Amino acid sequence: MNSLLKTLSGLAAVGAAGIGYASLIERNAFALPALQPDLVVDTGDNIAHRDSVPALLEAMEPLMEFPGVFVLGSNDYFAPTLKNPALYLTPWHRRGTGTSTRLPTDDLVKGLMAGGWEDLTHQRAYLTVAGSELELVGVDDAHLDYDRYAEVAGPADPSVALTVGVTHAPYQRVLDAMTADGAGLVIAGHTHGGQLALPFYGALVTNCDLDTSRAKGVSRWWPGADRTPSTFAPDDAAWMHVSAGLGTSPYAPVRFACRPEATLLTLTPRDDSLTLR
Repeated sequence: MNSLLKTLSGLAAVGAAGIGYASLIERNAFALPALQPDLVVDTGDNIAHRDSVPALLEAMEPLMEFPGVFVLGSNDYFAPTLKNPALYLTPWHRRGTGTSTRLPTDDLVKGLMAGGWEDLTHQRAYLTVAGSELELVGVDDAHLDYDRYAEVAGPADPSVALTVGVTHAPYQRVLDAMTADGAGLVIAGHTHGGQLALPFYGALVTNCDLDTSRAKGVSRWWPGADRTPSTFAPDDAAWMHVSAGLGTSPYAPVRFACRPEATLLTLTPRDDSLTLR
């Protein structure tokens, strides 16, 4: 075998091993210890099949022992469809979303609310969490253009410890609106953390207009931040957490350099308000 064939064979073996790891190991490498949270925030994309709701509610039952809030994602409305993965690198990655199978969204919402969680879809709510009063404001899924922030717009309540914005997809128009109104923390999901990332580089895509440096984890956001790094954030910039989430699409059941996650955020008092630690 000549050197070129040896090289190609080696690359093929590495690629096959990577795919095997991504599909069989990392996407199932859950880390969910009993962390006893004071509040659970569900940022959507709970189901992928019309028969998924009972299984989802059974899986979530232990978490429903705690107070919780939720918003909906695109895969709470429509089942995922087979797509060319290369489309996620283009502006046309959302084509065809609205033509796929409609999911039992109403059953999902009723089940989560029956478990005691509050629906934040275009709602403002007040919750006392660990002795601190929080104001929470949420919107419907921005990835489907269902968001109508104008329905809940308004200045953050100065009497509460913290105003928290909750959205499934962290599109900049939603982040800008929430932080312009004074939200000190924004929580989102949707990105899967890029799902397929490169070691030492990170995510390649976010499936929205958020920059890849903020594809998962904690960063800073302020109106007009766009792609400006968090290191240049003004002092009054909000905190933002984007969860890489637990799941994958049935048509792309892989994760690489991006383990599934459910995140515990710890907020600590600072000058009569709360901030991330």
